[in-house]
Amino acid sequence: METTRQATDQDRAARQRRRELLEAADRVVLRDGPGASMNAIAAEAGITKPILYRHFGDKGGLYRALARRHTDALLDSLRAALDAPAERRQRVAATLDTYLAAIEARPQVYRFLMHPAENAATGATAPADPSDQSPQPEAGFDIGRHSAPVLRRLGEELAQVIGERVDLGPDGARRARVWGHGIVGMMHAAGDWWLGERPCSRAELVEDLTDLLWGRLSTVADRDGSPGF
Repeated sequence: METTRQATDQDRAARQRRRELLEAADRVVLRDGPGASMNAIAAEAGITKPILYRHFGDKGGLYRALARRHTDALLDSLRAALDAPAERRQRVAATLDTYLAAIEARPQVYRFLMHPAENAATGATAPADPSDQSPQPEAGFDIGRHSAPVLRRLGEELAQVIGERVDLGPDGARRARVWGHGIVGMMHAAGDWWLGERPCSRAELVEDLTDLLWGRLSTVADRDGSPGF
C-alpha cells in the first residue's frame, strides 16, 4: 500500500513538473516564436538541457507536447463555437472566426508550430572545422516533420463532427472526411496568408470564407437527433 502511494505521489510530481516545463517553453515561444531553442527553454525553466531531454526525449518530443497542448485548447474553442445556439451559417462563421482569432491572438505560437526559424539549422550540417572555435548554431525544431500531424488531427476532429451532425447520404463517412480536411486546409492556408499580409480585416476574411463554404452546406440536412452543424 505504501509503495503504491509513493508511486502515485511520484507520478503526480512528474506530471506537475512536466506542466511547469511546458509553461516555461510557452513563455519562450511567446517571446521568440520559431526561433525558440532548447537552450533558451532550459534556461527559462532553470534547468540544464539534459534534464529537459530527460522529460521529453528530444526536440520532437517537446514539440509534440507543445503542439498537443495548443491543439487541445484550440479544439475546445472550436467545439464551443460549433455547439453554440445559432443558425448554421452563423455557426460556420463563428467557427472560422474562432480559428483566426486564435492565431491572431498568439502569432508567435502559431509561427512556432507551423513555420521553421529562418536563422536555425534544421537539417544535416557539414562536419565542424576543429580549428573553428566559434559557437555552433543550435539546430532548429523540425517543424515540417511535426506540423502536418497537427493539421491532420484538426481535420479528423472536424470530419467526425460533420459525420455525426450532417446527413451526407450513403457515402457520408468518406465525404465527411473530405470536407473536414478540406475545411481545415482552407482555414490554415487562408489564415497563414492573412496573418502574414493582413490584406483585410478578420471579419472580412470570415465573411468571404463563409461564402465559399456555404454552397453545399446550405442545402444538406442535419442528422436526426444531432445538435446540428
